[in-house]
Amino acid sequence: MIEAVIVDDESYIRDDVREKIQEYFPNDIKVINEAGSVKEGIAVIEGVKPSLLFLDIDLSDGNAFDLIEKLAFKNYKVIFITGFDSHAIKAIKVGALDYILKPIDDLEFQNAVKKAIRHLESDEISVDNTSVTIDYFNKVNQKQIVLDTIESKFIVALDDILYCKSDGNYTEFFLNNNPSILISKPMKKISEIIPEQLFVRCHQSYLVNKTYIKRYDKNGFFVLQNDVNVPVATRRKDFALKAVFG
Repeated sequence: MIEAVIVDDESYIRDDVREKIQEYFPNDIKVINEAGSVKEGIAVIEGVKPSLLFLDIDLSDGNAFDLIEKLAFKNYKVIFITGFDSHAIKAIKVGALDYILKPIDDLEFQNAVKKAIRHLESDEISVDNTSVTIDYFNKVNQKQIVLDTIESKFIVALDDILYCKSDGNYTEFFLNNNPSILISKPMKKISEIIPEQLFVRCHQSYLVNKTYIKRYDKNGFFVLQNDVNVPVATRRKDFALKAVFG
C-alpha cells in the first residue's frame, strides 16, 4: 500500500483528493496525513515520510517549491496541484513533473495517479529533476531540461542539445558527444519548454541551437559545426535568419 500526504491550504481540495483516492484507488493508496501550509507540510512529511505527495503550488505561507527545498526527506513521488498559473505549469513541464489542475478532473486525476503508482512500483531509479523546475519557477536562467522517455528520465544541459527533430508525436534530441534521446512529445510541446533565445524553429519538424550554427547554405540549410545540415523551411527563412544573424 502506497502511503500519501496531501498538502493544500484549501480544506475542500484536500477532501476532494482524499475522496477520489478512496473511490478510485482504495487498494493502492492510503492517505496517512495532510497539511495546509509549508510549515505544517514540512513537519508532517518529515514525520511520516510518505511515498507520494499531493502538493499544492500556492500555499498560505509560501509555495510548493519552498517546501521541497526545505525538506531533508527526498524519497517520494510528487503530483502537483495548481490553478491555471502559466508560469508554474511551464516550470513543471520543463522539469517533466506531473500535475493536475483545479478544479480537479476525475480522468486527469486518475491518469496522474496511475502514472505515479507505476513509477513507485517499478525499480526505476529516480533523478532529482525538481531542481530544474525550481530554478525555472524562481526565474533562474534556464540551463537544463528534463527529458522523460519510456525507460528513463534524463537531465540534459541546453548547451548540449544540437537540434531537435520531430516525427509525428515523437521528438528526437541530438546531443553533442552523446547518444540521441527520443521522447513521446510532438514539436509543439517541445517549443513550449525550450527557450527561444537559444533555439530557433527553422522548420515545422526542426528546432536548432543557434550556438552550433556555422552558416546558412543558400540551398536551404543551416550547416552546424559538426557539418550536419538542418533544413530551413522557405516560409520560415526570413524569421530564422533574423533570429540567428540579427
